[in-house]
Amino acid sequence: MHGCCLLGAAAAAQNSREVILLDSKAQQTELEWISSPSTGWEEISGLDENYTPIRTYQVCQVMESNQNNWLRTNWIEKGDAQRIFVELKFTLRDCNSLPGVVGTCKETFNLYYQETDAEVGRNIRESQYVKIDTIAADESFTQGDLGERKMKLNTELRIIGPLSRRGFYLAFQDVGACIALVSVKVYYKKCWSIIENLATFPDTVTGSEFSSLVEVEGTCVSDAEEEADNSPKMHCSAEGEWLVPIGKCICKAGFHQKGDACEPCGRGFYKSSSQDLQCSRCPAHSYNDREGSWRCDCEDGYYRALSDPPAVTCTRPPSAPQNLVYNINQTTVSLEWSSPADNGGRNDVTYRIMCRRCGWEPEECLPCGGNVGYLPAQSGLVDAYVTITDLLAHANYTFEVEAVNGVSDLSRTQRLFASVSIATSQAAPSQVSELIKEKVQQRSVQLSWQEPEQPNGVITEYEIKYYEKDQKDRIYSTVKSKSTSATVNNLKPSTAYVFQIRAFTAAGYGTFGPRLEVTTKEEPSGTASTEQNPVIIIAVVAVAGTIILVFMVFVSAPSISPSVTHGSPRPWIKFPGTKTYIDPETYEDPNRAVHQFAKELDASCIKIERVIGAGEFGEVCSGRLKLPGKRDVPVAIKTLKVGYTEKQRRDFLCEASIMGQFDHPNVVHLEGVVTRGKPVMIVIEYMENGSLDAFLRKHDGQFTVIQLVGMLRGIAAGMRYLSDMGYVHRDLAARNILVNSNLVCKVSDFGLSRVIDDDPEAVYTTTGGKIPVRWTATEAIQYRKFTSSSDVWSYGIVMWEVMSYGERPYWDMSNQDVIKAIEEGYRLPAPMDCPPGLHQLMLDCWQKDRADRPKFDQIVGILDKMIRNPNTLKTPLGTCTRPISPLLDQNTPDFATFRSVGDWLEAIKMERYNDNFTATGYSSLESVARMTIEDVMSLGITLVGHQKKIMSSIQTMRAQMLHLHGTGVQV
Repeated sequence: MHGCCLLGAAAAAQNSREVILLDSKAQQTELEWISSPSTGWEEISGLDENYTPIRTYQVCQVMESNQNNWLRTNWIEKGDAQRIFVELKFTLRDCNSLPGVVGTCKETFNLYYQETDAEVGRNIRESQYVKIDTIAADESFTQGDLGERKMKLNTELRIIGPLSRRGFYLAFQDVGACIALVSVKVYYKKCWSIIENLATFPDTVTGSEFSSLVEVEGTCVSDAEEEADNSPKMHCSAEGEWLVPIGKCICKAGFHQKGDACEPCGRGFYKSSSQDLQCSRCPAHSYNDREGSWRCDCEDGYYRALSDPPAVTCTRPPSAPQNLVYNINQTTVSLEWSSPADNGGRNDVTYRIMCRRCGWEPEECLPCGGNVGYLPAQSGLVDAYVTITDLLAHANYTFEVEAVNGVSDLSRTQRLFASVSIATSQAAPSQVSELIKEKVQQRSVQLSWQEPEQPNGVITEYEIKYYEKDQKDRIYSTVKSKSTSATVNNLKPSTAYVFQIRAFTAAGYGTFGPRLEVTTKEEPSGTASTEQNPVIIIAVVAVAGTIILVFMVFVSAPSISPSVTHGSPRPWIKFPGTKTYIDPETYEDPNRAVHQFAKELDASCIKIERVIGAGEFGEVCSGRLKLPGKRDVPVAIKTLKVGYTEKQRRDFLCEASIMGQFDHPNVVHLEGVVTRGKPVMIVIEYMENGSLDAFLRKHDGQFTVIQLVGMLRGIAAGMRYLSDMGYVHRDLAARNILVNSNLVCKVSDFGLSRVIDDDPEAVYTTTGGKIPVRWTATEAIQYRKFTSSSDVWSYGIVMWEVMSYGERPYWDMSNQDVIKAIEEGYRLPAPMDCPPGLHQLMLDCWQKDRADRPKFDQIVGILDKMIRNPNTLKTPLGTCTRPISPLLDQNTPDFATFRSVGDWLEAIKMERYNDNFTATGYSSLESVARMTIEDVMSLGITLVGHQKKIMSSIQTMRAQMLHLHGTGVQV
């Protein structure tokens, strides 16, 4: 669709953003434009304001009436442009300075254009041209001015678009003026190619609309790559400016940023990751002899472990442990040593033990095998000691202790270790391999076993230890036997026991063998012990004590007086220390308020993904917030535009100082702020479905009454929380309620310092600022008395908005009409299909005396009852049983006084549909009262707002008829 936008000369774009399609001043030869008729516009040579020779077109047919002189440019190919700027410079003769031309002289001319895909010939067909504007002069000249060469030059700028064809013509229509076209300049705007965040953004033609932003993908410069999940984007504005950079490129490994390019790291330097900002010098004992390296190679004899990052110094294996000493006790050896003199430059030194059993000749040494034990371990030792057990008696052993680190296994040099040779003496017996239960009674267990495989001498006795399996303290008892069997007595019936056994020789006791678990038999019934389990007794006593303590707390609770808020007792106890709202304006330093109530975020944790709107202070974007140790969450990001004043910054962050004090599921949550970087940002939770009014209009009629009441309950709960904190919202409206993907409604937009609506009718200006009249209580409009009670009034309007699916309160009435009607007692009627109980709650919220309005606590309770009992939300089909309150009787039209359908339509300002009702036979108010929404639509009334307004009035008509006559009106 074609259109034009009027701009003054001061709005011309900077030349650096213009692409010239036509500039008549730049052409020295004849322009040869088409003039029709040929006696009209005339091409002549002239001088511009700087006395430079130019080609101009003039016309001055002021003596004859009914002039229609056309001038058309040559065909102009527009390229990729959709929005074209036309700059005209011209002079115009004052008609008063021309004698005898009264009635024929004009001081304006018309500007037209025609879109085509190619040149269309020299004939001018006026019907094919679209008018852009009538051009008038700001200044005109007289004959005396020309004599003094005082050129009073006018400059006008017009915009045409969006254009869809390959090119266009411009045409100028003179209807009787004395005018000279000094220059015609045609151009469009583009964002010129730039490099931002190491990404190249190409020349980009601006969008077709004044407010459009063209999103452009950037291409990383050479040797750069996109940051993970953060591809570079920019937005080209309608004025040819690049805005809102999102994402970036970073130099690859081996390259670092210098200006707008990535340069390779020099010799002796490296960069291991694209995440590193700068190249680093090669670590100690490493080198490289090439540019663009991502790591440095280790010198000979030095190594880097596979797990070592490139920034780690190259290291060597450690030297051998020092001062190895040993202690031998029969067949057990203890070794101790000191740390190596050189740990190779690493801190991960551990030790491992090599054991060999040797004959009388060195070449007869063999590995010790798996029967030898190492305490705490054979390898990976952190401490410099080890105990080696289960060696053979009277045998020769050699032990080697080696220090190792992370590069020891990479080294090709000879291993370094400390060693010692030892001969064992007499050994204790080895373990008894198996303990066998022979016979189990109620109070005894008979056991047997085999002699150990390695007695290492004469076994003189065996020792059996045992304990109750479930016994907490594991008190051991022992039984000794000189044979390979034994009976353990004095046990408890039905009890699990654990048994172990070891052998004894002249060299001492061996180690205990594997555990054997045995459960004694039960005693016959009737003989069981009546002894109580002490654990159960303790548990019973503990539970009883807890019950008594809780009972004492509840008994003493009535001594605490419940607090009263706004004259209404709360249903819970309000203890001292309840959080109270603090006005940020009370802080001498506003920055202190921001940092006290809002969390400072690191800008690197925030990823902006796309622009979703524009606010008073800057762009509004959506993105992700990823805090350390937490999953990333979707967020909305408000940014402060570049070039802000300190006052704008303070006003911008004031909302964060307010939001940061709130924590409630029905109040929008503040994630934090960014004040120590640019841009300054406020980060809040992301509400997927946007503002409530727009959401309801988009889904008109798609929700059940219970769902709508659930939304209202959430809003009321949020306002109850804010009221309890002592916060007065002052701008509660459906546009300031946000909805998430689960249809949870949350209160937002704190503070009236911002522009409330694009519609100037949305607010009423007083000496104290702007007030949203349609949502504001009478005392707040008249006396600027804002309280929680005035918020309740606003909540009643929000109820009406929700039940009418985003209808505009008071429809097309002006603000002054709304104020006058409310003062006279008028209140909004029930929306279509609104349950009577809900409308009555709205009327209660709109009581003139604020003391008579319900508190938010009571509103939540009423809505909860409705939700628990859905029958209260049903509207009987065919009748309207809504009770008529005295207030409503005073403020709605009295249908008994109307003489005709036309009178009724005029009263509700719908008289335009009088013929529609008459033509279809609705000639009486009784027949109108029986109409349904389908009947209204069948009359050809297509505007949804008008349908709702008429049906709302019909419902009120039914109610009054029911009230006056005591009979229902059947539908």
